[in-house]
Amino acid sequence: MCRLVGYLGQEPIPLENLISKTEHSLTVQSYQPQEMTAGLLNADGFGIGWYAPEQAPFLYKNTLPIWNDINLLHLTRYVRSHCILANIRSATPGQSLDLANCQPFSDGGVLGIHNGFIDNFRRSLYRPMRCLLEDKYYQNISGNTDSEHILALFFQNLALTSGSMVVALQKTLATVLELCSQYGVNASLNLIVSDGQQLVASRCASRSPIPSLYWLQNRDGVIIASEPLFEHPDWVSLAGNTILAIAPDLIPSLYKV
Repeated sequence: MCRLVGYLGQEPIPLENLISKTEHSLTVQSYQPQEMTAGLLNADGFGIGWYAPEQAPFLYKNTLPIWNDINLLHLTRYVRSHCILANIRSATPGQSLDLANCQPFSDGGVLGIHNGFIDNFRRSLYRPMRCLLEDKYYQNISGNTDSEHILALFFQNLALTSGSMVVALQKTLATVLELCSQYGVNASLNLIVSDGQQLVASRCASRSPIPSLYWLQNRDGVIIASEPLFEHPDWVSLAGNTILAIAPDLIPSLYKV
């Protein structure tokens, strides 16, 4: 069970504000998570995606545990962005430790990260999900994780829904949940997606407990995270089977899955 974080703000912040600087940063959550529903550590790689004005998003990934990357502290002190997505990985048994399996996944200018799983993915929904993908999105899959297949379906739905990230995410979640029902498996589907201008997240699962997801808004921006990064009374636990959309003006909206 991975941990993830997303940020959208009016002004750029250093990556370290999310990755390493706070008392319960993403790095701390890699070896001392507090609310995981499966697994003990997130030591199977990590990835960070961020945006700069008028440029395609940048990615940095590694198969090392995030606490073992000696270059990361320097990178995160230097790089600043107004929109950031990051993920630390706890690999599902049977899925390889490979750079291709590290998140975020991307399509054009859109990034996505996933915390959760599909039960027995290779034996259950692997083929049914691939059969739903048009050739472009099928060919873009380079790893073997359920996360990458879920996001490939989202990227396809995004193109088919005229760029509405909320509608595309609703359609993606509905499709995966329907397949879960059809094939008798369960899934946890916490996702964060972004095009650099907006941030859209879901807290969703086919059964309880639903993995945790919180959000915090202040005057500068919005943080969405699997676990609060620091003590603050305004962290809000996102309701189960709900989508949170943060618009470019940072106004939040809630939708049902």
